[in-house]
Amino acid sequence: MTTVQTDRVAIRQERLHWAMPKFLGAELDTEVPEWSTAHADIQWSNLISPDLCILDWERWGKAPAGYDAATLFISSLTVPDTAARVRQEFASVLDTPAGRFSELVVASEFLQGMQRGNNLELETPLKQRVAYLLG
Repeated sequence: MTTVQTDRVAIRQERLHWAMPKFLGAELDTEVPEWSTAHADIQWSNLISPDLCILDWERWGKAPAGYDAATLFISSLTVPDTAARVRQEFASVLDTPAGRFSELVVASEFLQGMQRGNNLELETPLKQRVAYLLG
């Protein structure tokens, strides 16, 4: 899907300029290094099997490259074996500067949600991952 061209926007650059420093607690370059097309709501509840099918496409559009892989990885941090497998499967995306940037984008989104009481079980491993990425 990353090769599908679109004018739809899933993640806005302006939001990143505001949200990343605020929720990551660090000054950093918030300019997206690379854009691609993304589902933009990849989570385990939107994936079904036995044959892979991806549900819930209303948010799809342009996002930082690696956004979907980063979302699946970050959302898996409370299950280390699953997170390790996601990381392994998407290493070619996540182990790039764009992929690391996308992890920080997704982390800022999860941290913002935590202020509203969402995904609180992720707080410790997410903050550890952010510290590693910013380290």
